[in-house]
Amino acid sequence: MEKVVLNRALISLGSNLGDKSAYLKQAIDSIQDLIGDVEFISSFHESVPWGYDSENQFLNACITCYTHFSPFELLDQLKQIELSMGRIKTVNGYEDRCIDLDIVLYNKDEIKTYELTIPHPHFQNREFVMIPLLEIIQETDEFHSFIHV
Repeated sequence: MEKVVLNRALISLGSNLGDKSAYLKQAIDSIQDLIGDVEFISSFHESVPWGYDSENQFLNACITCYTHFSPFELLDQLKQIELSMGRIKTVNGYEDRCIDLDIVLYNKDEIKTYELTIPHPHFQNREFVMIPLLEIIQETDEFHSFIHV
């Protein structure tokens, strides 16, 4: 019998279009169904857009989940969820979106490629990630080594 290795990922979620709360809940359900067991879900937090100007406020959250996917497979799965929920990129940069899913941490791995950087760059400077992430950190000590508060 082959041993199944589960990886633990911390994922940041954001939405600033439409029914933001419903989009976040739908994304969490999709992650549970397609990627792996969702362990912790932070509260939803409002934030201003980061990196560009928009009248639309964001609703953000963080989750942890267990998955058998590699970091690159996980990234592909998250992009598929975004597409299935209607996310369309029209610019090479930041823009309003119905859903945004980012891998912030993956186990205690450090990866730096053109396609993927883990830990997510600058996550510690973004309140929309840190506030929900700190809620989760209180529940688990898995990612403490990456957090400097």
